[in-house]
Amino acid sequence: MLPIIGITIGDPAGIGGEIIIKSLKQKALHSKYCPVIIGDFSYLKLLIKKLSSPLKITSINKIKNRKSLPIDAIPVIDLKNLENKKIKFGICDASYGKASYEYIAKAIELASYGFIDVIVTAPINKESFHKAHIPYTGHTEMLAELTKTKNFAMMLVGGSPTSTGRRTGGKLRVVLVTRHIPIKNVSKKLTEEKIFTAIKLAHNAGKYFNIPKPIIGVCGLNPHSGEGGTIGDEEIKIIIPAIEKSKKTGINAMGPYASDTIFYKALKGNYDFVVAMFHDQGLIPLKTLYFDEGVNVTLGLPFIRTSPDHGTAYDIAGKGIANPKSMQEAIKLAIKMSRI
Repeated sequence: MLPIIGITIGDPAGIGGEIIIKSLKQKALHSKYCPVIIGDFSYLKLLIKKLSSPLKITSINKIKNRKSLPIDAIPVIDLKNLENKKIKFGICDASYGKASYEYIAKAIELASYGFIDVIVTAPINKESFHKAHIPYTGHTEMLAELTKTKNFAMMLVGGSPTSTGRRTGGKLRVVLVTRHIPIKNVSKKLTEEKIFTAIKLAHNAGKYFNIPKPIIGVCGLNPHSGEGGTIGDEEIKIIIPAIEKSKKTGINAMGPYASDTIFYKALKGNYDFVVAMFHDQGLIPLKTLYFDEGVNVTLGLPFIRTSPDHGTAYDIAGKGIANPKSMQEAIKLAIKMSRI
């Protein structure tokens, strides 16, 4: 039975709708999953016309069961929150933040009731969320809270993310201990338990890549991993104890290693996953190498969730030039993960 993938359109002022329309034109993918778009039908119709796309969509109110889904057009669960609203691309607006929040909330509801198997989310804008008084710093935190998930992490995958097996080189899988917090607060937010949780979630994610016993390289926080405490002691106080705790549970965790060398060695195939202490430590190398094809995965949720690893791209929104590669890879990885 094909998985049903719910795809949220993200911030309407961004490129989410465009990359979804371009991705769903791939006929080869349709034999592997059933797509359902969660958003606004009228908005998508306008975009399809603007892009001169042959994609056919149809509006539905709800999913009764798998057999109820239309087969001659892509179904859109129409929330109608953009009806009669002229979309202005490339701007931050509270109404767009509210709309993108509602798409995600609806997708979570559908996944929670088993109507969809997987969620793939198009990019949101955190400032639009803030303007709409939505109390989340991103998808990850919202998904975790609305599903009451306590142990979760953001994983970024770059370089043929749907391939399997270890030590083939050319791939990065990065799990973050902390996410969207100011750099000045990182050290205060790091704990042994948080690092252990990220390592454990990375270990558990090995099943999605046919790696039952992954090798996990753990970053230090400080330059040169603190040089034995001479330039920072977080490695000694919290990171090494977390690694040792992981080893006692049978996890093959190694480190801590300096973040200026660990990603090079991961690309050479020394590690299957890298656990990074903070957002930019992990995302700078990944996005530098795989900006157009990176995939964001939320680990620990009761369902699979993937997303393109880029933002709303306000600067090119509405111009028809957005690259759909990252969205396509997010869909492919979602399909693969749903089969485990």
